[in-house]
Amino acid sequence: MRIRRILAAVFATAALAGIGLTGAATAQGAPSSVTPSECRQGGGIPAINEPGNLCKGGTHDGETVD
Repeated sequence: MRIRRILAAVFATAALAGIGLTGAATAQGAPSSVTPSECRQGGGIPAINEPGNLCKGGTHDGETVD
């Protein structure tokens, strides 16, 4: 009986940990967007003429520029 309780606790913990991991993975959203001046202030270069309109380099690297 004691082993069954331990196993049940282990399985319950594993199940809850799995739910927590999948929730954390889906909580991450798409990269945010910044203005050209915010991109420059972060040390990047707004590449608005290239596909994707991304900020290249700096703290906003890879974020879209509006």
